[in-house]
Amino acid sequence: MKIIFLGTNGWYDTKIGNTPCVLLDTKDNYIIFDAGYGIASARDYIKDDKPTYLFISHFHMDHVCGLHALATLTLKQPLTIIGNKDAKRMIKVLVRPPFMDKLEHVSFGAKVFSLKEGEYTTPIKFTCLKLNHIVLTLGYRLYVEDKIITYCCDTGVCENDILLAEKSDLLIHECAFLPGETSSWGHSAPEDAAGVALKAGAKRMILTHFGADRYPTVASREEVGDWARKIFPATEVAVDGKVVAV
Repeated sequence: MKIIFLGTNGWYDTKIGNTPCVLLDTKDNYIIFDAGYGIASARDYIKDDKPTYLFISHFHMDHVCGLHALATLTLKQPLTIIGNKDAKRMIKVLVRPPFMDKLEHVSFGAKVFSLKEGEYTTPIKFTCLKLNHIVLTLGYRLYVEDKIITYCCDTGVCENDILLAEKSDLLIHECAFLPGETSSWGHSAPEDAAGVALKAGAKRMILTHFGADRYPTVASREEVGDWARKIFPATEVAVDGKVVAV
């Protein structure tokens, strides 16, 4: 399995990163986490005739603005969009004129599924739980190729954050805040994410969703990577275009 980070900024795009999007290229399918503007780069990697599943964490604009670019993808099978209980309603509001063309008009076709918290076996095996954010946000725990991949973005530390990450082979976790920073919005600083990975017994963690206003350079990201590694040594830092094997 190959994982490509297509967008690693939170809030807005900058010269070092687009808004959130992560692509998993697996044996049987393509899996995308979130649809920030990074999703426009997915066309460079999605080439094979495999199903594509788009998991949306929540509907803050930096996580769905890339829906405008869905038409640039050249999928060979219909796209399946998966999100929280409001997903069908929110997609119907957003993906239509005057904001963008209708979802029904993408050449490959698309369908939307709204989820409650819980465990699912279709279209792939996964668990979703509510995270600690100012709006309804889901974290995802996927079982793919005998591996556990967890995606938690956006969130402050919470019990579900740790449950989703438990013994995961890879934890993809947000790092919107600087060390020591807190807020009622529900975001994580590097020490928060590292603490989750440690408590959960994760094997590996990659930090992403760096606050665009707080992390203006790749060097600033690397600095907090060093900070997090003091707590959880198997920490890496994402940048746009980073490719990892799991």
